[in-house]
Amino acid sequence: MKIIIVEQEEKSKAIINKTRIRSFLTVLTLKLLQLLKWAAIAFFTCSVLTVIIFRFVPPPVTPLMIKRAIERCMEGKKPLITKDWVRLKKISPYLIQAVVAAEDNRFLEHWGIDMQAIEKAIEHNKKHKRIRGASTITQQTAKNVFLWPARTYTRKAFELYFTFLIETFWKKKRIMEVYLNVIETGDGMYGAEAAARKYFHKPAAKLTRGEAALIAAALPNPRKRNPAAPSAYMLRRQAKILDLMNKITPVKF
Repeated sequence: MKIIIVEQEEKSKAIINKTRIRSFLTVLTLKLLQLLKWAAIAFFTCSVLTVIIFRFVPPPVTPLMIKRAIERCMEGKKPLITKDWVRLKKISPYLIQAVVAAEDNRFLEHWGIDMQAIEKAIEHNKKHKRIRGASTITQQTAKNVFLWPARTYTRKAFELYFTFLIETFWKKKRIMEVYLNVIETGDGMYGAEAAARKYFHKPAAKLTRGEAALIAAALPNPRKRNPAAPSAYMLRRQAKILDLMNKITPVKF
């Protein structure tokens, strides 16, 4: 009889323990969900506010600038961030036309994502070894201003999110202005003004069609390509960009 009672008590204790564990896990799950909810709300609020602020205020620094400065320190070099923010009206219209021709032909037509360019890139990549991307100028701006440099699906998802925010709260003119001021144009160098003065010893407003096309040709790999001393490949790329500049619709805001 005593054995039966003890077994029943043990079973009761086991049931009580399981119930307590389940209750604890339920409470913990609810708290975690609550925490995730508030974290998501905080992230959404901060990201929207930041995008709205940068509609009017120049971004002081970008994650890529910080990353490059750290890399230079690790290489035993002096950290370097050379940039000079200028208004879009002080940047040559040739450079605006050149980057649209080189990077995003339908910049004024799409809403941040160019599905036609994506389809063409997919078809091209099936037939060629050299991979062609389809990131728009808006996507590149989102990546440069708000995100860490990495090639992951997570970062790509955030890039699409910020692309949507930028297209929602900024005008195309502002997107182009920010893009041309934060884009990497050399080793520790960012923006059109810094590039124009470094490579051609003139302000960005004075760039010629040829000079603008050379800067645009260097953008995919600006730390290795020098617009002031272009390689044969860069000259071929420059010629293609100049040809496209004549074919695409003039970029006007």
